[in-house]
Amino acid sequence: MLEPKKLKRRKQHRYRGSFSGTAQRGATLAFGSVGLKSQEICELTARQIEAARRAMTHSVQRGGKIWIRVFPHTPVTRKAAEVPMGAGKGSVEYYSLVVKPGTMIFEIDGLPEKDAREALRLAGHKLPFKTKVVTRIAA
Repeated sequence: MLEPKKLKRRKQHRYRGSFSGTAQRGATLAFGSVGLKSQEICELTARQIEAARRAMTHSVQRGGKIWIRVFPHTPVTRKAAEVPMGAGKGSVEYYSLVVKPGTMIFEIDGLPEKDAREALRLAGHKLPFKTKVVTRIAA
């Protein structure tokens, strides 16, 4: 699963106040010809990214090239069940990121458009928000 190799600080705030607005960058196709774009604001975990990636890879049967355009940088902490309040912050459980509407999640190239769309549709079902499959406009 995806997680940062090195962090400046082991635990940090999750910035849940930033659950508004649209994507300022990373909203257009940069590498592939077909991509999966988010339609809602949500917190995406490393496990969800990995589940979607595996669904895509299984669908394309090792064909084409897949790019993951997002990375979970934010550590999320949890305290154990039935632990009293106090005694500090919990330990890091997983890593996540805030996905805003318009953010490109995955891109695929090197496949027929029909197969790429199907793979991205299957990946979208693994994610906790609405997604849309977009293609590059031929100029």
